[in-house]
Amino acid sequence: MDVHHLKIFAEVYKQKSFSKAADTLLLSQPTVSEHIKTLEDELNCKLFDRLGRTIVPTKIADILYPKALNILDEIEKLRTEIVNIQGSIAGHIKIGASTIPGTYILPTLATEFKSRYKDISFEILIDDSKKITDMVMNHELIMGIVGAVMEPDRLNYTPFVEDELVLASTRDIINKDTIKVEELLRIPFVIREEGSGTRKTIEEHLLKMNISINDLNIVATLGSTDSVKQAIKSSLGASILSRISIKEELQRGVLKETRIKGLEIKRDFSIITHKKRTLPPHYQALFDFIAERSGILSE
Repeated sequence: MDVHHLKIFAEVYKQKSFSKAADTLLLSQPTVSEHIKTLEDELNCKLFDRLGRTIVPTKIADILYPKALNILDEIEKLRTEIVNIQGSIAGHIKIGASTIPGTYILPTLATEFKSRYKDISFEILIDDSKKITDMVMNHELIMGIVGAVMEPDRLNYTPFVEDELVLASTRDIINKDTIKVEELLRIPFVIREEGSGTRKTIEEHLLKMNISINDLNIVATLGSTDSVKQAIKSSLGASILSRISIKEELQRGVLKETRIKGLEIKRDFSIITHKKRTLPPHYQALFDFIAERSGILSE
């Protein structure tokens, strides 16, 4: 069985599309189709049902996909081990991250890691915590960094930096240093979309105080931390945001922090990996490096 066939199969399965897989692999669509047909002939089975322009994986494809990923992982592991024997860590690392670690933490860590290992290349995919979690669970990513624990039974969570969520606004919205939780319910509030790790953490802490997120006076639901920051800077409302993400705005006085009596929201950003997947050497090196630099932004 040709390893190249397996790589193309895995990409088609992941994308659920011959054309999208072709674009990702920088191949023509007929070439991708030919490789899949050859693999089907070798295995004497159907891997995809063609339904017009869409394709649906067969049960055999569902079984083959995780096994193909393991084979491809082992081959990559062998390649990197050979490089390591020669004295260096090398390879391409694709890591997923939720908004805060992807924007404010990972770029610094990636730069430091690459200065140590010159033959490493990086790709950082930023999405909400649920999307990154799903991609690691579905073997589309080997490693991710998120701020919410969503699948503890299937994924390993290794905390490496602590973050605090704080109530922030302009003085036009809140001109107090401290408010009661009851007052929070009357303040115009801007919130992240469902799937956001920040939103999930806020929901969990409010529920401990018998408050539903729907009890808040929500004036806008936005899809990114930056859009929330811009909204509260323009006095649309207040929001509870990562202190890491608004560090500069707080220092410059563009935004102010207001404490909520009886409510302290802290969380860990964690490295997530699949419990059934062994890290290739260059990913293991990154994992060890991040663990070594644990707390870099908490100081």
